[in-house]
Amino acid sequence: MNMTIKAILYLIVVPFAILAVDSINFNNVFKKNKYYQARMLFMFLVMGLSYLVVNFFYDFFISSV
Repeated sequence: MNMTIKAILYLIVVPFAILAVDSINFNNVFKKNKYYQARMLFMFLVMGLSYLVVNFFYDFFISSV
């Protein structure tokens, strides 16, 4: 049951995390022609942010019940 709730939360949170991280301009941070490294960092940031937000909401709702 709780894995289903987390999966639903991930489906809701991941698009918002992508939207949030996409607002960061990585062009000035990386060297030229380092597209794949920038995309890899983008994906790691999205996964990390999603993990933190989902666990926060899950723990918050579980502890409030």
